[in-house]
Amino acid sequence: MTTSPLVPGGGVANPANRVFARIAGTGSHLPPRCLSNQALADQLAQDGIETSDAWIVERTGIRQRHFAEPDVTSSMLGAEAARRAIEAAGCQPQDIDLIICATSTPDMVFPSTACLIQRELGISGGPAFDVQAVCSGFIYALTLADAMIRTGAARKALVVGAEVFSRLLNFKDRTTCVLFGDGAGAVVLEAASEPGIVASALHADGRHADILCTPGAISGGQVLGDPFLRMEGQAVFKLAVSALDTTTAEVLAQAGRSVESVDWLILHQANIRIMQTAAKKLKLPMERVLVTVDRHGNTSAASIPLALDFGIREGRITRGQSLLLEGMGGGFTWGGVLIDY
Repeated sequence: MTTSPLVPGGGVANPANRVFARIAGTGSHLPPRCLSNQALADQLAQDGIETSDAWIVERTGIRQRHFAEPDVTSSMLGAEAARRAIEAAGCQPQDIDLIICATSTPDMVFPSTACLIQRELGISGGPAFDVQAVCSGFIYALTLADAMIRTGAARKALVVGAEVFSRLLNFKDRTTCVLFGDGAGAVVLEAASEPGIVASALHADGRHADILCTPGAISGGQVLGDPFLRMEGQAVFKLAVSALDTTTAEVLAQAGRSVESVDWLILHQANIRIMQTAAKKLKLPMERVLVTVDRHGNTSAASIPLALDFGIREGRITRGQSLLLEGMGGGFTWGGVLIDY
C-alpha cells in the first residue's frame, strides 16, 4: 500500500486508492461520584475557601463534575469507555489492532496506560502507547491513529482519552479546583473507502509551557517541585481563542470547505466563555456548538470524546453530518480534526 504523503500542519493527503479512517463507534464513562457546585463549595468552605454555584456557573458554565475514588485509575475509566465504544462499533476486543491513549494522569510512570487498557480488554499483540498533549491529547491521538490506518499499519484502532485530574488539584486554589473533573471517552476507528477523517492539524509552542502546567517531578522516591496544577487563566484564554480561530481556517482550507458546511463544532470542554468567543469569531450559532462542560467540567484529554459520545447517544449527532473537533491545552498545544460522520 502506498503511504499517504503528509501535508503542512499535520494533515494527510489522499492517494488515488485512498483509505480513510471512519468512526465505527464511540463510548464514554464517568465515575459514579458526582459533585455539584454547591457540594464542592460546601467542601471548600471547611478550609475557609469561598466560592458558590453562581460564581462557578457565571465564569465557567460548569454545574457539576465527577471525581474518581482513590483506588480508580485512568486505565480503569479508559477500559470501560473502550468497552462501550467497541460494543457500539459492533466488533470484538480481538478486532482491535492499535490502542492509543491520551492522558496526562497515567496510572504509573510506566508501562503506558494504553498497555494497561489493552490488558484489561484481554487482548495483545498490536501496538499500544500513550500520547501526552494534555487537553489536546485526544486530537493528537486521533490524528496519529488516522495516519496509521491510512498507511495500512492498522485496520481497527481504539483511541482513548482518560483522566483523573482530581489528583492534580490544589483544593486551596479556587481558581483551578472548581474547573476539573475525571472521566474517559473512546472512539473505534476503522479502515474504510469513504470518509472518515477528512483533514487534521496539530501544533505546539513550548514558549508558553508555564501558563498551564503541573511542574512536579519524581526523583529518588520523592516528589520534587509543586505537584499541583497551575494555570494563568487570562493567558490561557487568549491563546486558546486565537489557536481555535487559526486551526479552524487551516483544517477547512485543507478540506476545501467553508465553516458553513460544519454541522457540529465540538471543542475541548474547558470553559463556556472560550466556546462562546470561538463560536462568535467563526460566526457559528451556539446551537451548532456541542456543550457538555456543564455536566463534567474540564476532563482534559477526555473532554472531546465525552462530548462526542454524549452527542451521538442523545441523537443530536447523526450519520452524514460534518464534525469539527478542536482542542487546546498545556504545552501550549492545539489542533483540530474535520470528520464526516
